[in-house]
Amino acid sequence: MKRRDFVQYAGMGAGAMMMPSLLMGNDIPVEALLEPGMDTVLKKKMADVALNTAKSMGATYADARIGRYLNQYVFTREDKVQNVVNTESFGVGIRVIANGTWGFSSTNDVTEDGIKKATQHAVSIAKANSKIQKEPVVLAPVQGYGEVSWKTPLEKDFKEVPISEKVDLLLSANAAAMENGANFVNSALFMVNEQKYFASTDGSYIDQDVHRIWPTFNVTAIDREAGKFKSRQALSAPMGMGYEYMDGLESEKLSGPEGIKLYNRSYDIVEDAAMAAKQAKQKLTAKSVEAGKYDLVLEPNHLGLTIHESVGHPLELDRVLGYEANYAGTSFATLDKWESKDFNYGSDIVNLVADKTQVGSLGAVGYDDEGVKTKKWDLVRNGTLVNYQAIRDQVHMIDQNESHGCCYAQSWEDVQFQRMPNVSLEPGKEKYSLQDMIKDVDKGIYILGRGSYSIDQQRYNFQFGGTLFYEIKDGEIVGMLDDVAYQSNTQEFWNSCVKICDKNDYRLFGSFFDGKGQPSQVSAVSHGSSTSRFNGVNVINTGRTI
Repeated sequence: MKRRDFVQYAGMGAGAMMMPSLLMGNDIPVEALLEPGMDTVLKKKMADVALNTAKSMGATYADARIGRYLNQYVFTREDKVQNVVNTESFGVGIRVIANGTWGFSSTNDVTEDGIKKATQHAVSIAKANSKIQKEPVVLAPVQGYGEVSWKTPLEKDFKEVPISEKVDLLLSANAAAMENGANFVNSALFMVNEQKYFASTDGSYIDQDVHRIWPTFNVTAIDREAGKFKSRQALSAPMGMGYEYMDGLESEKLSGPEGIKLYNRSYDIVEDAAMAAKQAKQKLTAKSVEAGKYDLVLEPNHLGLTIHESVGHPLELDRVLGYEANYAGTSFATLDKWESKDFNYGSDIVNLVADKTQVGSLGAVGYDDEGVKTKKWDLVRNGTLVNYQAIRDQVHMIDQNESHGCCYAQSWEDVQFQRMPNVSLEPGKEKYSLQDMIKDVDKGIYILGRGSYSIDQQRYNFQFGGTLFYEIKDGEIVGMLDDVAYQSNTQEFWNSCVKICDKNDYRLFGSFFDGKGQPSQVSAVSHGSSTSRFNGVNVINTGRTI
């Protein structure tokens, strides 16, 4: 299989996003994106070759994933197109249990002979590994669903939208930024279509068509006399939607303070780029923050990253058990804390849920990569830790007999494993707006957008920055701040949560390239929330020099 270098989009300020510098796939002409893939009748026939071969060799379980992965990325800078990338990857991954042990193999030779050879290899690996396996794999039962299908709800398939229209939109956004004072601007559109077919010896044949999109940019303004520059990233969110996300519908916009526009299920990239240029210029003269304790008003595009790092990752069961220790550490949320049934994760208004079904989210699918029907479940309820994220061969370790449906592989050639589902903070139940929240703050900071961050190896002590910062005094925004970051630990932070806006303010943030595992795999995951207030959080000044 050909591996293709693509432009590493430096300067995007991706923060928590893991931006891969290498993607799997073959270069294809743009029109090839619209060519139909293998039909489901043939997919079922090929999958059955794998399942039957595995069983004939003594495997007690087998699954096959036939995947066609289509990617289109468009990159621009100022008035120029830097690159347009179209790739396709097609193949099959086969996973088996033999002698109580996992085995996996994959091939891009999707023929009866190619699949037989790959399956034989997978079974051989399982049997070889069984010699050192201490305990047999225990799978939670799962229903066989027969022949079913699921598709991302969408109005516009990105593959049917001309490249020229996408380029014109990005260049229009760039022009809007330059006209409003930006010195530099680069922008990009990331679009993905995963066509996945899953079959298993449990009796499922599942055909899924998954779409994701992420428009983004970075605007830079320069003060040449002072030798300073400031940047502002897009306030977009990557979404599990079609190209209709780019329509910029007025009905999906929210009004924030200082004329800020916030976006929900539709994004106006031209408007946001123009606003970004003005705000980048403002940042050049913004007051540097005075370190101290502040009440923080955190909007969803910012809070999503904090949720991702301080809730999503530490509640992955494999990380809790130490399996991910070599990749970003373990977790403070150890089993004894969950077993106590009274471990205080946050204040009593903090309800954090995992959800693989949320429409428009990056993690939304009908079934995970083990054929488990997806669902929603509690992680933290009324501030108390109540569950983790776990898959079929893990849930028995926490005395449960049903997978949470959060298994995923980045491609057909990678083995599936536990990945983060959408993890979100439930909105407040009482009517309460962003404007109401700001009025209730005497000394605080309103923070928007993602920034740099760090968190320790147990996902406990952390520091987060942001994109935009506004000082709040006596219930009013009094001006822009700069050099802001806040420090806390996970328990202290979530226990300082005193107010959450209602569902009218609820929006999604997301990570398009979240990394985990060795070898590393990427996945996409959303985090929803309403604007939330955290009282008495320690704020430092990141601009001070010794």
